[in-house]
Amino acid sequence: MTADFVHPEDRLAQLGLTLPEVAAPVAAYVPALRTGNYVYTAGQLPMVDGKLPMTGKVGAEVTAEDAKALAQRCALNALAAVKAEIGDLALVRRVVKVVGFVASDPGFTGQPGVINGASELLGEVFGDAGRHARSAVGAAVLPLDAPVEVELVVEVV
Repeated sequence: MTADFVHPEDRLAQLGLTLPEVAAPVAAYVPALRTGNYVYTAGQLPMVDGKLPMTGKVGAEVTAEDAKALAQRCALNALAAVKAEIGDLALVRRVVKVVGFVASDPGFTGQPGVINGASELLGEVFGDAGRHARSAVGAAVLPLDAPVEVELVVEVV
């Protein structure tokens, strides 16, 4: 660690955020899995205390602004899953890939702006190491009628 290193959880605290408990899977999978120097998360819904704060399609029942905040929550939940797998977010070398799914009204085309909620958070938490490749995909429906789902691939030491 360099002298100017700020622990990722300290950066989260500066943003007024804390890592939640890892959300229980809603089917037969694990929240995160490490293989070699990579951790892959399952798709994370924007659960808060075990519940979805909103449901529905973005561009209809859910605004793009609300969906962006939900994407940030998805990323926070994904970071909690990463930490549970490796023990300390300081072991993250870089965020490699973000895949975001947006349950979209047929006329909604702002998926990249929604998934920026996740991407921007990762940049704030990890700095340059939070810059990543990304896909932002529209979907007809997501599990539990969630508006957004995000998964991560991170490289660890």
